[in-house]
Amino acid sequence: MIMHYAIPFFCGMLLCNCIPHVACGLQGKPFPTPFAKPHGVGLSSPLLNFVWGFANFAIGFVLLARHPFALASGEDVASFLIGAFLIGVFLARHFGVVQASRKGGGARDT
Repeated sequence: MIMHYAIPFFCGMLLCNCIPHVACGLQGKPFPTPFAKPHGVGLSSPLLNFVWGFANFAIGFVLLARHPFALASGEDVASFLIGAFLIGVFLARHFGVVQASRKGGGARDT
């Protein structure tokens, strides 16, 4: 039963996480990845960002294709959206601190 909600949750997380990496890669901008040194703080190349973002997209897409859910199922959609929302909030806060430290200032929540 838990896997029924876990798959859309992780699918939402993966598809949300692919966005900044693919976008930075396509723009030719470096951005932190788990492969940077230090992990998640140092900058990775645009190519590595695109590959990492594409991997997130591909895994999320395969999960979605193998375990589809209907928009009519409120629980599945809620699980997907909660996964995307939670990873989005976490990443926004984390990368806000990382970017602010590069500029010499502190990050603030607004």
